[in-house]
Amino acid sequence: MSIKTPPLTRSAIIQHLVSTYGKWREVQNHFPKKSRFTLGTKIDDKFLDVTESIYIANYLSGSQKLPYVQQAIRRLDLLKFLLQIAWEIKDIDNKKYIALSEPLAEIGRMLGGWSKNLQKKIG
Repeated sequence: MSIKTPPLTRSAIIQHLVSTYGKWREVQNHFPKKSRFTLGTKIDDKFLDVTESIYIANYLSGSQKLPYVQQAIRRLDLLKFLLQIAWEIKDIDNKKYIALSEPLAEIGRMLGGWSKNLQKKIG
């Protein structure tokens, strides 16, 4: 596995994800106690998992990126599902859910485009 030197600036997708994570942290501070250490922790972990997969993919070369991008897509889908559960059980209100789900949907589109681009280059 060849790893490139880390870029000096963050990619747009990482910037978007970190910004959305900051919004999540604000929501997490007000998460109901009954769910804070179960669902809340799981959501937090998934944010970090997605970030990790994208970060690693950024530093790999060529075809090595694709598995990590695909992993990030799967983890993001799970993150969105967990947020939906939190909304459905009223751990987060509509406004907070929208504030998180809309940028996550945009991140999903970005990842999908990245994945398709990598697939074209590989195959």
